[in-house]
Amino acid sequence: MIARLGGRVRSFFRSMAGQIFVILTLGMTVAAIIALLVAEQIRRHDFERVRRQRVVASAVDIANRLQRDAARTEAMMADHSIGGAAPAPPGVALAEPDTALQEALVERLGPRSQPEAGQVPTGLCFVSYTNRWERAAGLIDAPRPDCWIVRFTDHAGQRREMALSFPRLAKPPSTIFNPLYLLVIVAASAGLAIFVARFVSKPLRRLEQAAEAFSVSLDPEEIPERGPEEVRAALSTFNLMQRRARAGFAERTQLLAAISHDIQTPLTRLRLRLELVENAELRARLLADHEAMQQLVREGLDLASSTEAREEWSVLDIDSLLASMAEDAEELGAPVRFLTGCGGTVRVKPNALIRCIANLVDNAVRYGGSADISCARAGGRVLIHIRDRGPGIPADRLDQMFEPFTRGATGQPGGRTGTGIGLTIARSLAMSFEASVRLRNADDGGLIATIDMKA
Repeated sequence: MIARLGGRVRSFFRSMAGQIFVILTLGMTVAAIIALLVAEQIRRHDFERVRRQRVVASAVDIANRLQRDAARTEAMMADHSIGGAAPAPPGVALAEPDTALQEALVERLGPRSQPEAGQVPTGLCFVSYTNRWERAAGLIDAPRPDCWIVRFTDHAGQRREMALSFPRLAKPPSTIFNPLYLLVIVAASAGLAIFVARFVSKPLRRLEQAAEAFSVSLDPEEIPERGPEEVRAALSTFNLMQRRARAGFAERTQLLAAISHDIQTPLTRLRLRLELVENAELRARLLADHEAMQQLVREGLDLASSTEAREEWSVLDIDSLLASMAEDAEELGAPVRFLTGCGGTVRVKPNALIRCIANLVDNAVRYGGSADISCARAGGRVLIHIRDRGPGIPADRLDQMFEPFTRGATGQPGGRTGTGIGLTIARSLAMSFEASVRLRNADDGGLIATIDMKA
């Protein structure tokens, strides 16, 4: 079970859909994380900007108060009567001045103000305030307020220093590397990737199925030309190829049929004249050659017509068909037996199936002396076996036997030889109803021909 699942997974990732899925999932996940990182940086920048705006607003307010009434403002700051503003403690140095804050103060207070500003620890600004904070119940771990030291020159040219405090703005935690957040991103990317992969690979699967159907039948249904423009163009070209191939085979069949028809008349006249030969032995040899010529013409026509798949599909009882064919052959004196059936029905082209079986049975009787027919089901397939009791065929020549004009053993029972296209005809007929024919040697002697088709 695990091995089968692993095989399916490997097969999926080797397919185009699997590779598109991986590329899109990784690409969209990385893009989403990068976008979130950029958004996080922008959010941090905006957060700092808001903090500075509060400092600038407070500093400008104190500067305006000093301009209106410096003495009163100084007294209020010393008495902590102005919330969040107090005189700066002496000796506090700005280790890292806030350049952005100083530029904002220059814009509001003017270049003559020569502002200096920066954030310092709360304890440096308000020592007594910090002590009271630490003594308050329940506030030991509470965040301390932000403290800023601002120095500037006022309108009168006097240098001013103040400490500004604000409630600390809590930075919202980053969600970029939150496991749940990452899971949502990956799941959404994977879902979209699966949809895109299926959407892209679906036309290719349709084309693959059509090509496979065309490889086993010259008369498959044309592919509906749907989808994007490029896909429609490819499907249209494939359909055109099918039509041209069918037209070529039809033209060949018509040509062979015409030749066969035209040659029948001179062959008939030739036979009548051969009957007039007085030498009996010579007449017999000539008539045998004449019969071989007629057989070759008939089988050549059969080979051409076997590629034509104009017959309609039908559902038939496979056991009844095999039993009746065996009975008909026995009535004609052929050693043919129907051994075991497989039950049920199959969807085929009846005449093509009958001709295919008849060719294989004829080969078995001619070259193997007898034919045993049996049927079995395996993995959603129907297997029809025709077995003879002959010498078999060398294993390295089994596939060659389906090539036109290829013969097996030179010496056949009764001295009879064939044209070498019987198996070629059988394979072409099987392809017309989406089946295949294969040969194998039986373990205890003889050759087994198997028709493999859909159940």
